[in-house]
Amino acid sequence: PEMPAAPLTFKTRPRKALIARPTEDELKQMKAAGFEGVEARVLPPGEAATMRKVAEGLGMRVHSVLYGWAEFNSPDKSEVDRTFAEAQDALRSAEAFGADTVLLVPCRIGPRGGRGTAAPSPAENIRMPRPWEFQIEFDDRTGHLRKVVYGDNAPYADYIKAHNHATDASTEWVKRLIPLAEKTRVVIALENVSNNLWVKPAIFRHFVRSFQSPWVKAYYDIGNHVRFAPPEEWILTLGDLLAKIHVKDYLLDPADPRGMGTSVNIREGSVRWPVLRQALEVVNYNGWMTIESNGSISFEERNRRLDLILAGK
Repeated sequence: PEMPAAPLTFKTRPRKALIARPTEDELKQMKAAGFEGVEARVLPPGEAATMRKVAEGLGMRVHSVLYGWAEFNSPDKSEVDRTFAEAQDALRSAEAFGADTVLLVPCRIGPRGGRGTAAPSPAENIRMPRPWEFQIEFDDRTGHLRKVVYGDNAPYADYIKAHNHATDASTEWVKRLIPLAEKTRVVIALENVSNNLWVKPAIFRHFVRSFQSPWVKAYYDIGNHVRFAPPEEWILTLGDLLAKIHVKDYLLDPADPRGMGTSVNIREGSVRWPVLRQALEVVNYNGWMTIESNGSISFEERNRRLDLILAGK
């Protein structure tokens, strides 16, 4: 008979957080539930500085600011300028909060997800490979895609073209943000969530690394990438580029020919949490694990499940 697995032990000590605006009442509830910090929404620096004092008074930390969607590849210059200004505001907000990262999704292509006020563009009707089809080959110098699937890539020529334009536009505008990131001492944590870009670990690592800056790192969302590659593969590939992690789950549907599934509460999906926890140990991740969504379970239950995850269970 097989020997039972020995209990896992870890040197790394990731920290636990939730997302909120936040209010003092929310911070008190999170603290009581067992959380150490919060990822905040963008607030004017004055309000952020006040909330920082409240958080610190409770023994809590505002560790990051969630800005989210920028439109750096938009054909509408006003959208590019608007979201660039918002990203700058987010860095200043983070500085006032005492946070060390801003979550930034630099642009998107294909079917629209998340927020955005721009009118739908033709780029949103681009044909994309299904998650399981991706076999990405890219130019190591430019980060431009050469192929995205095995065999004939002609059906995806528009996707490849839009992806390469998005990479170039994101590179240009994120580079313009770096001086302010350095001044505010806030890392630009790039996320590739629901924007149909850099959907495999190697290409995302290449994109983040291309900036060659300590002020640009990766914000990895566990649940949103399960359909493209196992979470442990993302973690091991991103390694020292990992700034922060969003904790979500995703239940793959084995009967779905597209390779899709549905978002579910943590520990109810397809993520192999004990394997993921060991991957965090391998890359020496001591950063924040911030639970996103999971609104149908209480703060206390979210904390209990995250404790199990951090214990390797």
